[in-house]
Parts: sequence; C-alpha cells; structure tokens
Amino acid sequence: MFTVCVCVCVCVQADSAMDGCEDRQEGVRPSKISLHVEDEIQSRAQRSDSWPPSSCVSLKSDQSKFETILFRESHQHPDDGSDSEFPSSCVSLKSDGSRVQPISFKSGPGPADEGVSQQSSQVLRGGSAPQHQTHLDSIFMLLEDNMVAFMKEELKKMKKLLSPDYPACSESEREDEDEEQRSSRESLVRMTLDFLRRMKQEELAERLWSRTSAGVCQQKLKCGLKKRFQCVFEGVSKAGESTFLNQIYTELHITEGGTAEVNQEHEVRQIEAASRTADRAETSIRPGDIFKASPGRSQPIRTVLTQGVAGIGKTVLTQKFTLDWAEDKDNQDIHFTFPFSFRELNVLKEKKFSLVGLVHHFFTETKEAGLCSFEDFQVVFILDGLDECRLPLDFQHTEFLTEVTESSSVDVLLTNLIRGKLLPSAHLWITTRPAAANQIPADCVDRVTEVRGFTDPQKEEYFRRRFREEEQASRIISHIKTSRSLHIMCHIPVFCWITATVLEKVLKSREGGELPKTLTQMYIHHLVVQAKVKMVKYDGGAATDPHWIPETKKMMKSLGKLAFEELQKGNLIFYEPDLTECGIDLTAASLYSGMFTQVFREESSLYQDKVFCFIHLSLQEFLAALHVHQTFIKSGINLLEKQQQTLMCSKGLKKKVNLHHLHQRAVDEALKSPNGHLDLFLRFLLGLSLPTNQSLLRGLLTQAGSSSQTNQILLRGLLTQTGSSSQANQETVQYIKKKLSESLSAERSINLFHCLNELNDGSLVEEIQQSLRSGRLSTDELSPAQWSALVFILLSSEQDLKEFDLKKYSASEEALLKLLPVVKVSNKALLSSCGLSKRICEALSSVLSSQSSNLTHLDLSNNDLQDSGVKLLSSGLESPHCKLEALSLSGCLVSEEGCASLVSAVSSKSSHLRELDLSYNHPGASGVEKLFAAVEDPQCSLETLRVDPCGEQWLKPGPRKYFSQLELDTNSMNRYLKPSNNNRKVTYMLESQSYPDHPDRFEGNLFPQLLCANILRGRCYWEVEWSGKVEISVSSRGISRRGDSSKCLFGQNHQSWSLNCSGTGYFFSHNDKITSISSSFSSSSSSSSSSSSSSGRVGVYVDCLAGSLSFFRVSSDSLIHLYTFNTTFSEPLFAGFGFLSYGSSVSLCPL
Repeated sequence: MFTVCVCVCVCVQADSAMDGCEDRQEGVRPSKISLHVEDEIQSRAQRSDSWPPSSCVSLKSDQSKFETILFRESHQHPDDGSDSEFPSSCVSLKSDGSRVQPISFKSGPGPADEGVSQQSSQVLRGGSAPQHQTHLDSIFMLLEDNMVAFMKEELKKMKKLLSPDYPACSESEREDEDEEQRSSRESLVRMTLDFLRRMKQEELAERLWSRTSAGVCQQKLKCGLKKRFQCVFEGVSKAGESTFLNQIYTELHITEGGTAEVNQEHEVRQIEAASRTADRAETSIRPGDIFKASPGRSQPIRTVLTQGVAGIGKTVLTQKFTLDWAEDKDNQDIHFTFPFSFRELNVLKEKKFSLVGLVHHFFTETKEAGLCSFEDFQVVFILDGLDECRLPLDFQHTEFLTEVTESSSVDVLLTNLIRGKLLPSAHLWITTRPAAANQIPADCVDRVTEVRGFTDPQKEEYFRRRFREEEQASRIISHIKTSRSLHIMCHIPVFCWITATVLEKVLKSREGGELPKTLTQMYIHHLVVQAKVKMVKYDGGAATDPHWIPETKKMMKSLGKLAFEELQKGNLIFYEPDLTECGIDLTAASLYSGMFTQVFREESSLYQDKVFCFIHLSLQEFLAALHVHQTFIKSGINLLEKQQQTLMCSKGLKKKVNLHHLHQRAVDEALKSPNGHLDLFLRFLLGLSLPTNQSLLRGLLTQAGSSSQTNQILLRGLLTQTGSSSQANQETVQYIKKKLSESLSAERSINLFHCLNELNDGSLVEEIQQSLRSGRLSTDELSPAQWSALVFILLSSEQDLKEFDLKKYSASEEALLKLLPVVKVSNKALLSSCGLSKRICEALSSVLSSQSSNLTHLDLSNNDLQDSGVKLLSSGLESPHCKLEALSLSGCLVSEEGCASLVSAVSSKSSHLRELDLSYNHPGASGVEKLFAAVEDPQCSLETLRVDPCGEQWLKPGPRKYFSQLELDTNSMNRYLKPSNNNRKVTYMLESQSYPDHPDRFEGNLFPQLLCANILRGRCYWEVEWSGKVEISVSSRGISRRGDSSKCLFGQNHQSWSLNCSGTGYFFSHNDKITSISSSFSSSSSSSSSSSSSSGRVGVYVDCLAGSLSFFRVSSDSLIHLYTFNTTFSEPLFAGFGFLSYGSSVSLCPL
C-alpha cells in the first residue's frame, strides 16, 4: 500500500480585494486551488506546531510513499518566477461518464454555503484560536472528501483509457466543462504520468499521454509534418517528380562558433573562402543535436542562430530536423515542433494574433485539441529565413509582451519570443543568410552555428547518389573538377542540383557537344533545358521544335526585368506588390512558376498569399545580366547608368552599339561596390557577350548587324548580336588588365580574373604559370597585374594551401602585403627572417581577426617587430575569430612591454593559442612571471611556452645577434688549399701543399673543400668574403672525404647544403638538385667588380632546432635574402667551403 501526499495551499479569493472576506455570505462553494510552489513554501514556513498535517490520499499499494507533488495554477504569469517539476497544458481527458466536480473554491458563495461562509468570516476577522482551528479542520475534512472523490473518479477513467481494448482517440470534449474544471483534471493527469514513470511504467505513461488531447494532437501534427517534409522537389516547389528527403539527403557540414556578426560580402566571395578552408579541427554538430549543450557547458541552449549563404541547405536542414522528430527518430523529449518561415509570416504584417492564436492559425491540430498554453511542454519554434523578413523587428523599442494569449502584431510577437519574454521555456531555431545575422541581438542568442555546405567528399557523394551509373557519375565529377568556378559553386547543394540537371541533359542529348565549363555556360544550358521541357510538357511540341516561341520569350523578358529590378532592391522573394511594379500579375506569375518550375517558383503559405522567388540568388543575377545585356543591344539603353541614356538618334536611326561601353560601366560599378554585390552579375554580363554563348541563346535574343552563323544552334532568336562582339570583348579584356595594374583589393582582383576567364582570356595567368613551372619567376620584376595573377593562381590551386613560405617568392614586406590573401587561407605561414618590421603587424593582425582566416601556425621569428609591432599583433590574437594555435616570436626584439600585451592576449577566453616561442628576447623577470602565471590559469589554452635563452643581449636587430666565431679545421683542408691571415682566409692554389695525412682530410676530390672545426649549435650566423667561384656550405661530419665522385662534393648529396657564388649569379644545391636564384642578385653581386673577377660577401644563418638554413647577400651593411631551405637536421652540422676555380678564396669575417 502506498500513500500519495498532496500538499495543498488554499487561496480564498474574493470578488473585491478591498472587501476581503467581510462581504461573504454563509455557505462555501468550492473555489479554485492555487497550485504555486512559492505558496506552498510560504505555507510551510508560517505553519505552527498545531497546524494539521497534509491530507494524505491512500491509493492502496505496497510501495512506500513518493515525494510530495506540488501543483501550480495553469494560468500563471510566465515571468512570476514560479517553477514546477511537472508540465501543464489545457489537455482534457474526455469521457461520457459521470464526473465529480473538480475542487473549486469560487468567489461568491452559493445559498447552501452561507452559514459556513459567515462562520469563516467571523473567525478570520479575529475569532479565538480554538474556533479558528475547529473551522480549518472542517474545511480540510470537506477538502479531503472532495479531492478523494474527484481523484477516484478520474483515475477510474484513466484506467479505462489505458485498457488494451479501449479505442484510441475516443475522447469527447465536455461541452459544459469550464477552464478551471479542466485545469484541475489536467493537474491530476500530470501527477499520474509522473508517478507511472517513477514506477518504471513507461509504456503505460506513453499510452496515457497518447490518449490525452495533447498526445492525440502531437500524433496528428507529426502525421501532417511527415506528409509535408518527407518528399522534396529539388529546385521545384509544386511541380515535377518528388524525391524522398531521406533518400537524397547528404549530411551538411555544420560548425559551432563565431558570432552573429553581419557579413555584407557577396556570397560568392564567402563561398570561395569556404571552399578554400582546409580541413581543421572544429566543433561539428549533428542536426538533431542543435539544442544539446556541448561538453563543459552548463547553461541550457534556448535560441540557436544558424548562418549560411543562399542555397547552402539551411531550409532542408530544418526540414530534416522536423522530419526526424515527426518520424520518432530524434528529439522525442520535444512535445511539439512548429516550423515557420518568414516568407509565410511576412504576409501577416497587418494582422494581429496572440502566440497561441498564431500557432492555431498555422497548425490547426492544436486548435482542435484545445491547446491554449505551451508553458508545460517542450516546444521548438523554427523561424526559417530571417534575411527574408519584412517585419519591423525592433528589439530596442518594442513593448514587452509576456502573455501567450494576448494579441499583438506579428512583429511584436516574434520580437518578444526571441527576447525570451514570451514563452521563455521554448526552444528557437532561427536561420539566416550572413548579411542579416546582426538583426538578432547577441544576448538573445545562446549558440551560433554555420552551415558550410558540401565538402569535396560530400560533393562526390551527392553526384554518386544522384547518378547511380558509376561511369556517368565519374565523368561528371571529373568534369566539375576541371573547372575551378564550377567546383567552387558546387559547395552549394542547390548548385549541385542545377549542375546535375544540366549535365545529365547534355550527356543524353543527340547534339552532344562540349560540357559547360563556366558559370555563364551552365546557366545558359539550364535555361535551354527548361525551355525545352516547357515546349514538350506544356506547349505540346516535339523535342526538336524551336523552343524560344513568342510566349516563352515574353516570359523570359518579364522574369529578367523582375530579376534585375528586385536585385537592385536586394529582394530575393517577391509578393504581389513587387510583381505589380514589374508589370506581372498574379495569374502570369503562377503561370511562369508552373511552366518554369526550375527557374521561378511559387510557394503558397498556409491560408496566405502567394510568395515567389527564383530557385537561387545566382540564377536571379544571371537573368538580371541577361536583361541588361538584351536591353542595351536592342534599344541602346544602359540600365546601369543612373540617368539612363540611349544611343538612339531622335530620328529613330541606330548609332553603332558597342558592348564595350556597357562592359566598362559594369566593371567600374562592380569595383565601386564595397561588398562585391555585383561580382557575379558582372561575370554573367561579360560571359553573355561571347559568340559561343550567344549561339546557345540564339532565338531568345534579337539579332542585329552581321554576325557569325557558325555554332549558333541552340538559342536562335533570343540574343541580339553586334557586328563586332569580338572586338568589343578585346577592348574589355584590355580594360580589365588596365584595372588589374591599379591598386585593387585581392577580392576585386580575383573577381576580375574570373571575368577574364568568362571572356576566355587566360594570357596573364598562363604567363605567370610558365614562369612558375620554369623556376624563372622573379617577383622583383612583377607588375601589379602579374602580382594579382600570382595570387589568383595560388588561391585557385586545387591543392590545399597547408603551408605558405614567403621566401619562395620574395622575403620582403612588399611581397607579403601582396600575398596576404594567400596567407589568410593557409594553415601555416613561414615568415621568419624576411626583414619584416612593425609596419607589417597591423596587416597580419587583420588577417588573424578575419572570420575567413584559416591560419593556425605563424612563424615570425628573426624579424625586428619590436614591442610596438607585438602590441598590434596582440589585438588580432584577442579577436574571437582568431584560430592561431602556434606563434613564434623568437628573436623579434620583444621586451617586457611587448610581453605584457601578449599576456593579455593569451589570457583571453577566445584564445586558441597553445604554443608560444619567445626565446632570444628580453621579456624581463616580471614578464616571464606573468606569462607562467597565465599558463597556470585553467582557462588559458597555452600549453607550451619557451622563453630561454633570454636577456638584454638579444635586443639587437637582424640575425647578426647570433654571430658565431668560426675556426677552420686544417685537418680537413684539401692539399690544394692554403690558409693565410692567421687561418682566417683560404685560397685555391695551383701547387699541392705538404700537409700530413689525416682521416678527416678531403683527398682526391674534383674540387678542393674543407670544413670548420666548430659544431653549429642552436642558432648561428657568420659572414664570408668570397672571390672567384666558390661554394659556401653547411654539412654533416659524415660526408665522404675520399675519391673524385660528385657525391663527395658539397650540395651533391643528402648530407650537405650549398650556395654556389660566382660572377654569373647564385644558385642553391642539395642532394644533386639545383635551384636558381633571381638574376637580379647576380647583377648586384658583380656590379662593383671588374670583368675579369667577381667577389662578394655572404651571410649564413642556421637554426638547427627549427631546421632552417638561410643565405643573405651583404650589401652596405644590410642583408638581402637569397634563399632559405627548411628541413630536419638529424646530425651535427659544420660550416664548409668548396672552391671551383684556381685563385678563388674565402675569408671569415669578424663583426
């Protein structure tokens, strides 16, 4: 037998607070029981020793009693601070049987209760304690009788509901039951569910829940959502063949982190940046875990903001989440999931709803079930497409709203829902494009995630799922990889679908032909495919009939105008007023969306107006470019001019129309754009001018002037062609190259190279590629346009830029500034000993703080950055976007002042820095102490800190602070070498010298050599004066000393590294591989020497631990970098010299 203790707080409510209990008549009617937790706590605190114990209802069981159950009133204020262990709802347990009235002490007595009421009033006004106690005893006896009778009756009905032969969903609403009566019964349901679960009777609890109104409502809602989301129409909203979402769904790359900051860059730039993001350790999130806190996080997640560019898969992601919940696969602790889109909500702008009413409006199952409150349920609201919101969400001035049943405008409802003032227990999932992310205040968001789209393996997975035939899938994947622009755009799932649709049709077509390689060609083919589908499916024509019939051309003209005008406004979705402005009525728009389902689509929101959009932003930009191109050629009107001018004469005669004028204007407008919003539009506009592309659209554009008739097959009638499009294109190419010679940002330069690619001109890129392949690239001689081409080539490389070494190009600040975009996308940047100063630190700080930066390792050692440079660098380290894990500032002239700024940076909560090298600096005792204190901080991510050696002696500029005094090893000296000047100089002689035999001596070699006696340890630097033709080398002691084999010579084996110095220039050799060094150094080295001889001075720096060997030319006391070799030195090293011509000499130089 077990006992249920029901602790009840009785609240006697009067009709008037002023009258209190004084106006009560005799008799007592049952009134509503206040079920607040706080009231119960207060009641216990005020209870005296004589206060009777809580009434106990015996439910006959051998189990020991459970914990006390505390109820609460169902209509409490959401912010009143009350809490409850058990959920509440407006659920009814319906039955046709008799019922006991719920316990309800209502205000206003009935006739039968007047005596009791008067008696109660007298006692409360100050009756004696015995009278008070007697009165309370009688009330509680009556209360116990009422509650026991009520509970027995309701438990009997629940038992009947739970019987296996009882039909599901057989409840019927009691028409005469008021809200208070239903609330009492719901409280008992919640208590019963809780006890069943505590008794491990999960199956019975689930069955009872499923047969309540809320449970039945949940099943109906799940059924409706399954029907709504189990099938998708890729790119098409209401026509065509559907596909099961679970069949084609490819897992998207969702990452956690970042902030809800606005990103106004054109999304193509963001896609290109994401496509260059090398694989790195990031917090990846499964859609079903979007509300689950990550390990170590104590705070629950209420609101999630997910960012991603258009078409990346945000909507499909929310559909997959909803479908998995509806199919009982995931998140079954959630009672209700309500997916909304801002497209649907926009049309309710002028209407008013309560939150409950809004849910009832879109999800009628909840209204039929009588759900009038959601505080006691786990509820998820999905708000998809914040960037499409046309509601005025004002988080600063909108009034607070806390009642779910209070009506207001939709924008006020959403603002307070997101604030957490309205239904704070709910979960919210908001999706948006990056440009609109900052509409939600940061303090309203608990987690920010980003949908990255398809990784390269996921792209292949998509196409292999789409094309079951292995050979066809492999051919398509191979073709996409050959086109960098297509491969980048396939980062977006919807573009993968467009690409698959086009390539499938092209491969199956009888004409065959070349597969599209550029974005313009891809969208032209897509347009052609859809026109053919319309001809066969809707116009009753044959596949061979002309597809650009007048009706179709009219449609395309209208859609092009809509695309351009709405693109200028920044609109991606269109309602009736938008269509009307462009001369399209709703009937026509529905017709277009029905016939061009894969170009323009209609979405009918529930009971609301129709919403239209293009299937992707890039297709809208293509149609906008097509409209501008055709308008200019047909009428001479340049739509890009603020004051539109026409090239038509007043008499109606056409002047010569030159596309170059349009292109030049478009290039200028695109370069003026601060965020690149015209980048893709410009590519399309230029691509449409190619005769080969116009041949595809012939039939859609009006012909004008003489034009080539070759290869104009597919689009006859669409495009207007000028008589000299090739000449205009050449003028455009030259204009773009001129712009590339100017000082442009990397993003603008890269887009201009994409434009040259659309115009089929790759001359600049090919020129640099040939120089790279031949090893003759001299960055000292590059023009600005060639620098831009080099950046474009490096960024377009199919291989991930895991490591960037500045010294491969030019060890200078000027070169680094031009190559910063490459540094940003690399994982590791090697910038040591490049002559960098504090001037470069501000630019590097901007790289570190960039949201698109991939940099995790940065080596700045042996650059004279000083404290001022380190301070600038530290500001980037403190950025929440900084991903740097390892930083080397060894030998950078850092003192205690610079060390202090580093302590602040590594102590930042957002810091990811695990390794910091500050050796060969002078941080001072205080600086070292603060650094080690930061390492000891559990919140600090720093794991490895190097500060030794340190001291004031290292605050000297350049590598000369590592100067080592070398001594010649005369025992290793070849017999044709003669020392002089106190063994500081060696010369190659004609006569053999009489040296004693020694096992270390170089004997019988092709060219005489020697080593120095000093073992090179740590960091060493020395300088050598040379004349003639010599080898300045570093070698291990184990190099072969005997014989005339080339393997004994410096630079011809794996044990030595050598710089060849002569009047013709320098080259580096290792393991019999020769690397040429810029000819500019050669001319400099011999400029001061006579024609019969050459000489110079070379500095050598080696970092044995880092595996770095650098050579410098010494000129006027400055060091000019020649070459750096990076490796791993596994054996002790020694300096060495080789002599390649008689009379050649080397001298060890003092400092």
